[in-house]
Amino acid sequence: MPDLSTTYLGLKLRSPLIASASPLTLNLDNARALEDAGAAAMVLPSVFQEQIEEEAEELEAATTVGAESVAEASSFMPPNVWHSGPYEMLETVRRARAAVGIPVIASLNGVTAAGWVAYARELEQAGASAIELNIYFVPTDPTLTGSDVEAHYLDVLRAVKATVSIPVAMKLGPFFSAPGDVVRSLDVAGADGFVLFNRFYQPDIDLVTLRVQRDLDLSRPVEIRLPLLWIGVLAGTLRGSLAASSGVETADQVVKYLLAGADAVMTTSALLRHGVGHMATLIRGLTQWLDVRGANLADIKGRMSRARLRDPGDYERANYIRILQGWRQ
Repeated sequence: MPDLSTTYLGLKLRSPLIASASPLTLNLDNARALEDAGAAAMVLPSVFQEQIEEEAEELEAATTVGAESVAEASSFMPPNVWHSGPYEMLETVRRARAAVGIPVIASLNGVTAAGWVAYARELEQAGASAIELNIYFVPTDPTLTGSDVEAHYLDVLRAVKATVSIPVAMKLGPFFSAPGDVVRSLDVAGADGFVLFNRFYQPDIDLVTLRVQRDLDLSRPVEIRLPLLWIGVLAGTLRGSLAASSGVETADQVVKYLLAGADAVMTTSALLRHGVGHMATLIRGLTQWLDVRGANLADIKGRMSRARLRDPGDYERANYIRILQGWRQ
């Protein structure tokens, strides 16, 4: 039986497969099923600062209605009032930690510096094994420079790292002019790991209603290419861990990410398509691939990274030229 163990964010994992953030990980029965199927860790859905604060404002408004009335008028208090906002967020982390024995990673999306810090601290106190900073920041202001955007990421990381003692991962999008330099700067600033890449959900236009349309497209295997490139380029050059995200449908994509140098591989879309039991299928496929070759995970991790290839040009401009020259109609 091959050894599938790996280390991600300093956490010892029994396999590289992580169930990334989705509605599935909110359900405790699903969380237990994912653990039974071989998932080594799970990421809870993102905590959005503005959503929590909106709920908190609604809570405050509801609890102050009738404030001048008699205390016995309990009907003024809405039902389940203490299950809103930050209370529910923290209870979700506590319940998940109690339900499973694998690491539970909280995902946080803040808006203000104070929000990032305050909610990161509360997530740590609730028992999160690590925090994934999901900086879903689309710089739509055309006056923002690339340096401004990169500085924002660094500021968020430094503020959170100064606040919590648990590992902190950065979930990044690919839209930087120099992704390698951004990751390197965040690595130097103390990031414990990186999730490559975040999928920014982009709007469409409904030609009938003439409205902006927002929908969710699950990732497809073809989307592996961009994160595979940058994981292959960065593997072996960083202090922090690398987790692959996007395009994982079968064990083939898992193996490719590991060969490129990923320490862990995350999946959501495949689980939403096929159910939580698909995690066992991915684990089984990875195990069989290694078993046939008489290898353990440590033997293959990073074997196809840029740093370990005889011809690094496979990751560079030379490969682009070869592809074009090799095309035949």
